Amino acid sequence: MQMVQYLSSKRSKTKSLCSAQQADPYHITMATCKSFFTIFLIIFPSFLLKSDARGEIAVYWGQNEQEGTLTKTCNTRRYAYVNIAFLSTFGNGRNPKINLARHCDPDSANGCRRVSNGIKNCQGQGIKVMISIGGGEGSYTLTSDGDATAVANYIWNNFLGGWSNSRPLGDAVLDGVDFNIEQGQGGSPHYAALARRLSAYNNRRAGKRFYLTAAPQCPFPDHLLNGALRTGLFDCVWIQFYNNPSCEYSYRNRGGFRRAWRQWTSSIPARKFFIGLPASRSAAGSGYISPETMRSEVLSFLKGFEGYRGVMLWDRYNDVQSGFSSAIRGSV
Repeated sequence: MQMVQYLSSKRSKTKSLCSAQQADPYHITMATCKSFFTIFLIIFPSFLLKSDARGEIAVYWGQNEQEGTLTKTCNTRRYAYVNIAFLSTFGNGRNPKINLARHCDPDSANGCRRVSNGIKNCQGQGIKVMISIGGGEGSYTLTSDGDATAVANYIWNNFLGGWSNSRPLGDAVLDGVDFNIEQGQGGSPHYAALARRLSAYNNRRAGKRFYLTAAPQCPFPDHLLNGALRTGLFDCVWIQFYNNPSCEYSYRNRGGFRRAWRQWTSSIPARKFFIGLPASRSAAGSGYISPETMRSEVLSFLKGFEGYRGVMLWDRYNDVQSGFSSAIRGSV
């Protein structure tokens, strides 16, 4: 009602201003008033749209065949990002290898190349599809910056814009690389070198930009990814606020959660920050937040930060079981 009165007042003032006759040679003409009003009508709706803008949802896919295909995942139109999990073997002279659970066997004759169609379908809907490296299980580490460069070259040629006759996911060109590094002490300084090398490839393919994302643990700083994150090269950081009682949200730990979020968003130079959550109670040991609590308390806090952009979920299978993304989508 106040907005209607405000607009009515603005119209009446505009009318009197435009209809007044003044001797001053610099008086506002009717044409000028019409121009001002036209500009107002164009700009004002953009403020309304901005205030109603929704956040985005990212999800991990690939670790349970019962979650459905990549095409089915993206056809729900619930997600803005899908992280294919995982490239779980790399570094220290190892032959890099993906592990998509029972979705496909990378060692078979056809491998996982059929996933290429799903990737292209997702991208055709404007969804970014990333290859996620690392994970909680697997065999990976980086022993030197040279090792990091070799891994970056492999990723570029086999998943991004380079060329290889043995691309594990077929000929689809993914949108970037997600760092989900959860093991290994010695290799942590070299993930910064990996990020720099991958970022440098952005200049090698005209017309397509590649993205870097990361999923650090919420205790700050993440001892494995801190160096990489401080390069300022990461577009999205989805912080894992689960399996970490000291900083994850709970009724008794609101303060710890809020302090952690403030520290992450004020200390790491990234474009977008997402709260990472389990999509169901069984998806993680701790850290689950009900959709009701998300809507009534958590999201209202997060939206007060300029860098907040949405929610990351582990994982698609658990989201299918719980319907979590559907329950929060309108509020994110």
